[in-house]
Order: sequence, then structure tokens, then C-alpha cells
Amino acid sequence: MKKLQFEQLVVHDFEERTFHLPVHSHTYYELVYIHKGSGVHLLNQTRFRYKKGDLFIISPEDEHYFEIAKSTRFTFIKFTDEYFSGHKMYYEADVFIALTPESIMRNKLLKEVKLKMDESCASILKNTVENIVAYNLNRDIDRSPLMFYQVLSILGLIKEAAAKLNIRIDNGQADKEELISYIHQHIYEPSLIQIKSIASHFSISPTYFSDYFKNKFDISYRNYVNDYRISIIEKRLAVPSISLSQIADEFGFTDESHLNKFFKNRKRVGPKAYRKTKIT
Repeated sequence: MKKLQFEQLVVHDFEERTFHLPVHSHTYYELVYIHKGSGVHLLNQTRFRYKKGDLFIISPEDEHYFEIAKSTRFTFIKFTDEYFSGHKMYYEADVFIALTPESIMRNKLLKEVKLKMDESCASILKNTVENIVAYNLNRDIDRSPLMFYQVLSILGLIKEAAAKLNIRIDNGQADKEELISYIHQHIYEPSLIQIKSIASHFSISPTYFSDYFKNKFDISYRNYVNDYRISIIEKRLAVPSISLSQIADEFGFTDESHLNKFFKNRKRVGPKAYRKTKIT
């Protein structure tokens, strides 16, 4: 089920014990704030337990549904692409947000984690949503600069929360070439290609780096690194003058035994036996 919306901005504030919609998607964006209540939010096959003060962001690519455990008051702030394109004069040169609202709303990593805000930011969020609900009684809310800045401030809070989670939400995420170049450049330095290190280098949350890599390459990060390391070791083994201890040292293995175990797990044969098949 896909819901349609033609108005640029719509605000719905309501409380209910059973969510009134089935699993659905939209043609628009939604900011969903929880004033009270508890339950589970199903978002793109992920289940998030929600409570008072939680905020969720939803874009046209997403599907979601709420399983309400305790009567819940929601505020749904719904807007279309046209809402922001029609207000560019208010934020285009504003360093406060410094990236398009759409890029924040469509960020996949922000759909895989619950946003956490400190007490002051949570208070600002609550007051901002209440301001939006109160102002919603006026006409032509989609044309109001005051309303627009309230919505924009919520996106600013999301940006700050994402930074605390080390989630990069700008358009500068590493592309395939950058990632592969980094891995190949540091394949001989195991510490630099550990997930914690490479994720930090590219400003990606370590918690979600593996999924990020898998989505780009259709192979797990661990398997890619190990396959590439094996391919180079195979070339080294084809050269008789390079000893196993030299290879072990070059790739950061603790000793030949460690190299042997790694190679045999991947190739079903030890490096010495493999070398014989390449040299003879």
C-alpha cells in the first residue's frame, strides 16, 4: 500500500490504541514523533521498540507500521520534495544544515538505528514539535517561513544526533573506488583495514560499516579482504625465493603457523602444498 499526498506540508497529531494503517509506503517524507506510549515500529524489516521522545524519519523508499502496546500519541509531519524546493531562499546559504534536507531523509543508515539525543536536544525537539502542532491551526502552513524553520530545526537535531553516532549523512560517502583503493593500499597493514579503522577513515559508523560495504559490493567486507589477501599470497608462493616466513611477516601474521591456518581455511590446502603445484 502506497499513500499519496499532494499538499506540500501536512501535520497530523493524534492518539490511538491500534494503528489505523497496514504496512505502507508513501510518495512523501515523514517525521514521526512519539509524545507518549510504547510499542514497536516496523521500518524496512527492522523492529524498533519505541517510547516517549523517539523520532523516526521515513522517505518514499521506506515501508513501515506501528504495533502499539500502550496508547500512543503521534505527531506526523509530512512533506513533499516541493516543500523544500519552494523554500530554498530560506536555507540555501545556511551553514546550519549545509546539505539538502532530502539527503538526510533518504539516508539508509539513519533507518537502521534509533536516534539518541541528549537531554537538552530532546527538550528542544519536544518543544519544536509542539510549536508545529500549535501553529498547524493556522492557514497556509506550507507557505509559512516560521513553520519551515521549525521543520528545518528538527533536521538540524537529526544531523547532530547522526554525528554523535558517527553516521555520515552528507553526499561525500566513500565510493567504490575509494574503498577499494584504501584496502589495496593497506593490505599489508592489518590494523589499518580493521573495520574500526577503515570506518573511522571514511567517517562511517563502525556498527554499520559491514552492511554499508555489503550493499555496495554484494560481498561481505571480511570475505573481500581475505580473498584479496589470498590472491596476493598465491602470487608470492609462485616465487620460490620468497620464504613462508617472509610472506607471514609481510602480511602481519604472527608466524608461519598462523599463515598456514589462514591459507588452508580459504584454499583447503596448505601454502607449502599449494607452492608445489605452482612450481613443479
